[in-house]
Amino acid sequence: MNFTFALAQFELFVLILIRLASFVFAAPFFNMANVPNRVKIGFSFCLTIMVYSLFPDMSVEYNGMIEYAIIVGILLGAVSSFCVQIIMFAGKIIDMDIGISMAQLYDPTTRMQVGIMGNFYYYMMMLLLIISGMHQYLVSAIVETYRVIPIGGVKFGAGIYTGIIGFVSDFFVIGFRIALPVFAAILMLNCVLAILAKVSPQMNMFVVGMQLKIFVGIFVILFTISMLPSVSNFILDEIEKMFAILVRGMS
Repeated sequence: MNFTFALAQFELFVLILIRLASFVFAAPFFNMANVPNRVKIGFSFCLTIMVYSLFPDMSVEYNGMIEYAIIVGILLGAVSSFCVQIIMFAGKIIDMDIGISMAQLYDPTTRMQVGIMGNFYYYMMMLLLIISGMHQYLVSAIVETYRVIPIGGVKFGAGIYTGIIGFVSDFFVIGFRIALPVFAAILMLNCVLAILAKVSPQMNMFVVGMQLKIFVGIFVILFTISMLPSVSNFILDEIEKMFAILVRGMS
């Protein structure tokens, strides 16, 4: 069996593979350490064959190294992962409020030291995002980028920088909003403990308050856990918005 191919077509295939592989290795759910590298490589290769078949008229055109650089997949995957990390930031705020921030766990899937509530919120959010079809949206979105961002035709507009700066500011606002019920409950508890410390100085408020904070924090978390589906929808909307801003800025 003799196979012949043009060098330009092989270059096009490799460039498609690099964009998709960089996105798979950086995007949420796919970038976890418990997903084998062989699965990531095989999935990227299958997507490359599909994209190569869907866009037969695609060509490689570039005028310099900046346009030739393979950063579309990494940038889109990293920003999507940062959107999911909002829930981890909210979990760290909750851990500090209820007094268990010193109890750190090593998460082998993210290779980071995480708190108890941060890890709990993260896995609950990932489960809800997968149920809502986040992985399907990510795959379809990266495939659709080949319609508006040609291979080697990346352009960096001002919308990328303004969008990333706006996302960084929204990152802290959204994370604090998720942790706001626990933060408000612990703030009220601290006010009550301060009044009790003045009324009865013989009571050891440090020992009593530490136990009450954990109890009140867990109670508020169980009471507000029904809000997680709306939070997952909000994060998915944030991923879609950032995708649109970045693709618009690079096209």
